[in-house]
Amino acid sequence: MKSAFRNAHSLFRSLNPNPNPHLTSLLLPLRLTLLTSPSPPSLRPQTFPSLSATLSSASMPGGEPLTPPPLEKQFEDFRAQLEESGTLRERIRAVVMEIESTTRLMHSGLLLVHQSRSTPEVLEKPKGQIGVLKELYNRLAEVVRESPGQYYRYHGDWRTETQTVVSLLAFMHWLETGTLLLHTEAEGKLGLNDSEFCLDVEDYLVGICFMSNELPRYVVNQVTAGDYDCPRKVLKFLTDLHAGFRMLNLRNDFLRKKFDGMKYDLRRVEEVYYDVKIRGLTANGAPVEDQGPQGPP
Repeated sequence: MKSAFRNAHSLFRSLNPNPNPHLTSLLLPLRLTLLTSPSPPSLRPQTFPSLSATLSSASMPGGEPLTPPPLEKQFEDFRAQLEESGTLRERIRAVVMEIESTTRLMHSGLLLVHQSRSTPEVLEKPKGQIGVLKELYNRLAEVVRESPGQYYRYHGDWRTETQTVVSLLAFMHWLETGTLLLHTEAEGKLGLNDSEFCLDVEDYLVGICFMSNELPRYVVNQVTAGDYDCPRKVLKFLTDLHAGFRMLNLRNDFLRKKFDGMKYDLRRVEEVYYDVKIRGLTANGAPVEDQGPQGPP
């Protein structure tokens, strides 16, 4: 305060080098009033609060600042999610192992078809396992529904087994009817008509490709047993099936590789059919020249 007074007094002396004593006594109270008057409220430092204090008070209704969750809490949530997912996968895997065991029984029964046994006898035991598969897939669907919207997250846990199941069902269906097992028919056999748990289209197509791998061996064994009409029927079926796959715009993935293998199955069946045709063998097993005269003498 004293320094401010001295500065003001020096300024006054510089403006009035020869002041009048009487005038000085009159102006002194005015100078003191100007020097001691408070600053305007708009210029006071306390009228400008800090930005951090303003943001802190506006962050939450209670005035508490927003803070990110602690690192420990975040990883604790991750741990709980992974444990829950791991438990669900273990339950899925337990059902999938039963499906795999059932498919092994079905496949071992179907191998008898290559030993020239009758079709009804061969299909008796494998057909009895279809009900077991349907029950297992219903159990699997119940487990997966406990995690809604996560079908394709766990789909890889049963994909391979489902492709094998489709191939067995399709082969059995062809042995009975000589036609292709449709996608909707496969879903019906397994009870997978629910939109939340269905038969994936790619799994169905891969299973059909697996089924075609069995046909060349089946044709060779049937011709060996004397069924010379079998190559013709299988060739027509594979030709139509191959043409159907050609309509699909397949990517360079596992399905495309399996489809590329189908043309080799088709080629092997063609070779057997041409061999039978060249030898002149008929459906009853006798060569053409040994059948005797045809028509009136």
